[in-house]
Amino acid sequence: SPALKAVAPVRKSLGVRNFFNVLGPLVNPVQPRHQMLGVYNLAMSRLYSYIYQVENKRFNIVHSLDGYDEISLTDRFKVVSNKGEQLFSPADLGFEAIPQEALYGGDTPEEASQIFCRVLAAEGTQAQMNVVLANAAFGIQTIEQEKPIGECLEMAKDSLYGKKALRTLEKFVEINQ
Repeated sequence: SPALKAVAPVRKSLGVRNFFNVLGPLVNPVQPRHQMLGVYNLAMSRLYSYIYQVENKRFNIVHSLDGYDEISLTDRFKVVSNKGEQLFSPADLGFEAIPQEALYGGDTPEEASQIFCRVLAAEGTQAQMNVVLANAAFGIQTIEQEKPIGECLEMAKDSLYGKKALRTLEKFVEINQ
């Protein structure tokens, strides 16, 4: 939204979470019918859950219990959806817990981009690949809620290791040049 773009520099300069961090997903001009959202605490997951239920959206809201606003596989994580709340551990998805330092995403946008491209090329570290697969599986389940998470995880693996995700990114870049 143009109004949020105007306050972005101020929001970033504050260096702390604030009202605009909460508002962003709610004023998305696209208004998607399905949405997966990561939140930094459980209170936020409940707030978004109430709002998305009223808006009749299909949603998955994820929160790692050690504070990440995504499925980090560093600890247990909670998923709040149209179907309720569920607590998962990395082992529930067939993964081992990973140390926080394994989530290093780069110090610069360029370095982060290189890591991202390596993951999409199925050349990331095992920890990076597993975190992406876990998040992708719940993203798939946001749209196909009737599918068990194990099946969604297999779909995510097929997309990542079959390079479908990479080809989609390449096509997106080509279209937008």
